Amino acid sequence: MKPSYFKASKRNINNSYSRREFIKTSAITLGAISIVSLPLACNNRRERLFKYAFCNEILEDTSWPEQCEIIGRAGYDGVEIAPFTLAQGGVLEIGPAARRQMVRDMENAGIECAGLHWLLAPPPTGLHFTTPDNQQRQKTVDYLVALIDFCGDLGGPVMIFGSPRQRSTVEGISVEDARNNFADGLAQVADHAAQRNVKILVEALSKDQTDVVNTLEDAVEIVNKVNHPAIRSMFDFHNTADETEPLHELVRNYYPYIEHVHVQNMDGTLITTDAIPENYIPAFEVLKELEFDKWVSLEVFDYTPGGVFIAEEGMRTFLEIERKIT
Repeated sequence: MKPSYFKASKRNINNSYSRREFIKTSAITLGAISIVSLPLACNNRRERLFKYAFCNEILEDTSWPEQCEIIGRAGYDGVEIAPFTLAQGGVLEIGPAARRQMVRDMENAGIECAGLHWLLAPPPTGLHFTTPDNQQRQKTVDYLVALIDFCGDLGGPVMIFGSPRQRSTVEGISVEDARNNFADGLAQVADHAAQRNVKILVEALSKDQTDVVNTLEDAVEIVNKVNHPAIRSMFDFHNTADETEPLHELVRNYYPYIEHVHVQNMDGTLITTDAIPENYIPAFEVLKELEFDKWVSLEVFDYTPGGVFIAEEGMRTFLEIERKIT
């Protein structure tokens, strides 16, 4: 097993992909809080309304076993994995033995794999899912197959397809053609995803991130075009800037397609217990009413408070939201 599987190399992730503007300057710090000081918020997990996951890139400068330990001690049920944090050249570097060890590390921490996201963020480089370059697009589809196998080996149920730069239009292609290529690529891998018990979720991203699939309506159009049970969508509070409906109505109207939820402030920062956006509460009430039983995952883009603090405060915030809706 290569050390990179468990200790990601420090690097400027902003050279690889884009989110909100502040993401370009945010630094990853773990803070000075000791792991042993974490509150054991895992008590009474069975009584919770939702299953909670934590995105591992927030802890990128920590070894994989430590990431699992921090996430488990903070009270989360699962970890959502950004593959770029685990290998220097892509997930094909991570062999069967290493994957089994990753599963054991999760089990030892009392968590499981909630799925993958940042699917096409490099490494490897040179991937693009909607390009008119057939050879490059096929290379990207092939890597998506490798990601499906990686996700399946870790026991993850979903793969969130965000990756704005790897799906945005490039020279020589229209938005409509890009969407068609998006759907075609997903159709090529759908059967394999189903065989591995993995669903690929089309994530709507705002126009400042990409020009391909900006609303839930756009995402559902792709899903319906592919028309395969392994291709669905998800809901991300941060990515609703271009929506015209209130958040709770979006959740209700698109609920049949929603297989996963990402939570953070609209600007991508951590929601704290004393500053929960008022319009988020009705959305969670709808999720409760409809008995949402998939993953609710904390994904933030400003890591400056420190990974341990983000994990702790994020869980406290989830529990406070539950208190408000019960």
